[in-house]
Amino acid sequence: MKLKTLLYLITTASLSIAVNAFAAETGTALKADTLRAQPFADAKSSGALTKNEPLEILTKKGAWLQVKTKKSTGWVRLLSIKRTNSNTSLKGTVDVATGRAGTGKVVSTTGIRGLSAEELKSAQFNEAEMKKLDSLAVSKADAQQFASSGGLSSNKTTYLKGVK
Repeated sequence: MKLKTLLYLITTASLSIAVNAFAAETGTALKADTLRAQPFADAKSSGALTKNEPLEILTKKGAWLQVKTKKSTGWVRLLSIKRTNSNTSLKGTVDVATGRAGTGKVVSTTGIRGLSAEELKSAQFNEAEMKKLDSLAVSKADAQQFASSGGLSSNKTTYLKGVK
């Protein structure tokens, strides 16, 4: 009888942890922004966010979050969202592992990777995009003229000694 009770308690605890681990993460919009159909700045609009609008965070891809509001679902840049809860079942362990536990110091970083390993492996040369990139180049004279029209001037900086 004790074994059945123990198995029941272990199963219940495991299910509770699993449900908590998959609980939706929520957040609020830090500013008014456009929801996109895909995680790209030039993707079609799929809706809009208003400042302080509550939302559910569905997934993350690079610097983008897929979010769901009462009106629509779409992708928005990660820096436009403030997370209001996160899966806290392992928070203490994560804090210890990252060196944040008990320090009392604020740590603020933003890590953004634009391409995943799979995307890099499957990347292919795109001649049209290279031509587009080349068309954006300007001459040194044009760049200097643009800078001076904005009140900028050149400044020669010497390298530090011993640094290459």
